[in-house]
Amino acid sequence: MKAVSLYEANDFDDKAMKRLLVHDSPYMKILNFNFKAGQVLPVHSHDIDGEVCLTIVQGKGTFLGADDTGRPVKAGDVLITAIRDPHGLKATTDLRLLVTIAPPI
Repeated sequence: MKAVSLYEANDFDDKAMKRLLVHDSPYMKILNFNFKAGQVLPVHSHDIDGEVCLTIVQGKGTFLGADDTGRPVKAGDVLITAIRDPHGLKATTDLRLLVTIAPPI
């Protein structure tokens, strides 16, 4: 069993989003991204099969998709999509994002 406190292990940075590898195994990868208000993870996709789960742990923002589409999100919201589908995020407030990728890339 493994336990990680996202609040203790990863902080915020005014210059760029902070990234923490929480877990990596043959079955899944879990990452924590911390964004200061206004920071963006640009819309992107991966040319592989699999799914990505984006969970807002803290804060508010917008999930970004293809053609500049957006979906407002807040703590507790979850987006699950094929990893091939365009995805990104823009933070409205300081925001903690937990990303689970299965299978891992």
